[in-house]
Amino acid sequence: MNINRQVLTLDEFTIKQMRDFPGATGELSSLLRDIGLAAKRVNVEVNKAGLIDILGDAGSVNIQGEEVKKLDVFANNQFTGVLKHGISCAGIASEELDDIIIFDDEVSNNSKYVCMYDPLDGSANIDVNISIGTIFAVYRRITEKGKPCGLQDFLQKGINMVAAGYIIYGSSTMLVYATRRGVNGFTLDPSIGEFTLSHPDIKCPDKGKIYSVNHGNFFQYDEKVKKYIDRCQKRTKADGGPYTQRYIGSMVADVHRNLIKGGIFMYPAITDKPKGKLRLLYECNPFAFIVEVAGGKATNGKERILDVQPTELHQRSPFFVGSKLMMEELEECMKG
Repeated sequence: MNINRQVLTLDEFTIKQMRDFPGATGELSSLLRDIGLAAKRVNVEVNKAGLIDILGDAGSVNIQGEEVKKLDVFANNQFTGVLKHGISCAGIASEELDDIIIFDDEVSNNSKYVCMYDPLDGSANIDVNISIGTIFAVYRRITEKGKPCGLQDFLQKGINMVAAGYIIYGSSTMLVYATRRGVNGFTLDPSIGEFTLSHPDIKCPDKGKIYSVNHGNFFQYDEKVKKYIDRCQKRTKADGGPYTQRYIGSMVADVHRNLIKGGIFMYPAITDKPKGKLRLLYECNPFAFIVEVAGGKATNGKERILDVQPTELHQRSPFFVGSKLMMEELEECMKG
């Protein structure tokens, strides 16, 4: 059997990239490795969740008014813990927390970055063994180095991100992250307990045949959104169709599939939620950054997601993301 000795672990890959920039401090590489460590811990609990009392509700409600699952709490604690005890993060914000957490100590105050995350996206699917995930975004702080970070570090436009990524806990566990240099995917090798480079330089196909949307809300969507969905359903072979509708209800799983295979993911505003449901800072911005670096596009239906100026930590937004040509067709529908 031939063994590929060229396969890089996440640690090796980040160090290799750092060596390409003589002036790099290694803080971003360290932060990404901390995130990988937390992901491995969460992965262990996700894999044995059916065997221990970690499924179900934790008995509390998060800032969005959603029931908190026990694994959400565990995941949030793991990511918060590793970043707090690392050397690269000045503070964090989480979907599960009402406010930011500032790591007010000498090392953290001199760190370059802040991190935001949804510790366990798709947690409503935990009890039925459907793929779930973690989403994260990394920003260079704008407050004075040497002092505690502040809320303004977190309320930055998505275009200011230096890195973003997600971990998908599925049939295999993958960590995918993007910097402005590209998007790379790492699959967890359980035999050595390391994320190894499996999907180098990911590119989102310009066009796919998958559209992902919750059809149960169809009659609450704007007429322009309905128009695009109608086009998706009526495509013929002559114009590149027919499209296939695939919607898991776990955003990480849906967008990951479309990133690899080509497709479009839509979570429009509805009559009951005119501002949308997905969180701008923890869900929309990270995925917009990843998909754009990979060659795709992302909007809120009116403007580029990464250009939106956040005003609230838990701000919500409509979200459309995917293959470039499919997104351009959507944008045509949204104009007229």
